Amino acid sequence: MALPPNILFIGGHDPTGGAGLQADIETALAHGCRACTLVTCLTTQDSSNVRALHPQGVATLLAQLDCLLNDIRPDVVKIGLLGAPAIARALAGALPGLPLVIDPVLAAGGGKDVADPTLIDVIRTQLLPITALLTPNRAEARRLSGREDALYAAQALVEAGCGQVLLTGADESESGTVMNRLIGPGGQHEFEHPLLPHRYHGSGCTLASACACNLALGMPMETAVGRALDWTWNTLRQGDKPGKGQYFPNRREHVA
Repeated sequence: MALPPNILFIGGHDPTGGAGLQADIETALAHGCRACTLVTCLTTQDSSNVRALHPQGVATLLAQLDCLLNDIRPDVVKIGLLGAPAIARALAGALPGLPLVIDPVLAAGGGKDVADPTLIDVIRTQLLPITALLTPNRAEARRLSGREDALYAAQALVEAGCGQVLLTGADESESGTVMNRLIGPGGQHEFEHPLLPHRYHGSGCTLASACACNLALGMPMETAVGRALDWTWNTLRQGDKPGKGQYFPNRREHVA
């Protein structure tokens, strides 16, 4: 019997369970993958917004990573919330050679900024060149690239060394549909879905983690992304509202 793929999820802990590492773990289980995790920072947050970040010490994080990699080799690594520039620098030096998916969490869904200019610069200059897939929304693509047009921003991120960029569009959709674009050196592919009526806590984590799982399962990039988008859309369509803030994706159903 073949062992399930191992995904190493590196990100923050969300006490609500809607986003962060719990979202990663639930997504991995739904896809038949095994989740390993490293906590970059604890957070004070609810279903409406992040109140504060509490980053972990770099030496501790690197010791945990070294111990893990000496025992279990992940098939894919997915990074979410980084929390501090020093953590981003340390991971950039420790992860080359491993397939890497990054969800560049620069602001919480409620609007709180969780990435200062130094962290953005480290992501751009040190992490992007070792990244196979980046999954920014339009605002994140602009901040990372410094360009105003979102599509040109995504193309600039590819030119900066990122393998491919999945530019998501729900954050700025002005119609009844959402257009997501996978952009790489060879061109782009478009994926269209109906716009759903609510705001969702953890949707970006869910999508990037689903992409990572599909890549670990051996799918080519376009297929991995397309299936991840379809599955994530369904988790949002079936989402619910456990608190006073945003809706949560329903990641409890296994992928068919």
